[in-house]
Amino acid sequence: MFNWAKQTLANVVGTEEPIYGPSAIRSVAEDAKTTPYTELTRDGLKWTALDQTSVETQVFYFMADSGHIGLAQVIYSNVAGIRTTVQFNSKIFYTDKSKPHLWCSNPLTDYDFSDDKTSFYAKDCAVELSEDGTSYTIKSMNDERSIVNLKVTRTTPGFVAGKDGRTLYGTDLNNPWGSMRHAFWPRCDAEGSIVTPEGPVDFKGKALFVMCLQGMKPHHAAAQWNFLDFQGPNYSAVLMEYTTPPSYGSTKVAVGGIVKKGEIVTAGTTCQAVHTKTKQDAVTGWAEPLETKFTWSGASKDGKTIEAAIEGPTEKLDCVDVMAEVPGFVKTIVANAAGTKPYIYQFAPQNTVTLKLKIGDEEITETGRLFSEATFISTIEETS
Repeated sequence: MFNWAKQTLANVVGTEEPIYGPSAIRSVAEDAKTTPYTELTRDGLKWTALDQTSVETQVFYFMADSGHIGLAQVIYSNVAGIRTTVQFNSKIFYTDKSKPHLWCSNPLTDYDFSDDKTSFYAKDCAVELSEDGTSYTIKSMNDERSIVNLKVTRTTPGFVAGKDGRTLYGTDLNNPWGSMRHAFWPRCDAEGSIVTPEGPVDFKGKALFVMCLQGMKPHHAAAQWNFLDFQGPNYSAVLMEYTTPPSYGSTKVAVGGIVKKGEIVTAGTTCQAVHTKTKQDAVTGWAEPLETKFTWSGASKDGKTIEAAIEGPTEKLDCVDVMAEVPGFVKTIVANAAGTKPYIYQFAPQNTVTLKLKIGDEEITETGRLFSEATFISTIEETS
């Protein structure tokens, strides 16, 4: 009970958590030992809207035939069951560096969900799942700099790792105080545009959809993240990896998969991201990845061994200071109090990258486009 009380205090006021150790987390990888992944149904796409500290997001990543990369995101946040805030974010990356990236983030009002919790609505914003469960439409008029009208249609099944995708946190894992879950549509066709003051940007091309529930304070659930989205002519790959703070044993949890049109090649938790070359960033204080290697392993439905890898230079597009809008002195207090200094590095190589895939004795190489992120929130080493 005392641990629960300390956890509740940490959630409300942002204090650091005690060191519970790795026994206070049950990774989805445990579940995935017997059930590597489960194909998503409509039920798996429902908003949870927890009445406790949590962050729930739906984010769509776009790789346009025109060369642009973009994202659209709804973030639903609850603080201790006391206050709920909802935000719509959009970003256009001008990968040719012809102009600054366009980032727009707006609070939403009058928000609600459809009766079955699969669609989200707010004033001047809607993210709707189609009746047949195969497509989303994303519309927003909350920012005149970014009028969003997009549609993504999955061309392969979606999945969660294990039976339900959930990693649990708590000293009594039968009554966990926190959770983490990711659900993916790894390969989608995209259409539509984002209208900017300089005209529309056409996002016809490929897309990835990720739904994430962090059923606790985000910086308590994860200290560092790696994320990859690869889209090729025939294959797509996704990888989401996070490392918990020392309070949960600096435990790594990874979820990923390789798909091709119409089928999941392999998916589960036997994947990882490694920063093979880094440099110390004097501005952020973090070790910026210059080269990375992403790997997947698993088995096909007919039992063939599968190995896959993507590696090479990162090529930074942007580095986002998550607390940039917070006044400097507040930022220092928050960083000191909670041990956090969150930055998101976003990468996309100008040239195509190569997915190397081996299915049994068959070797496949496919070139495609890559977008990745490395997020640093807090250190993963215990401080004495």
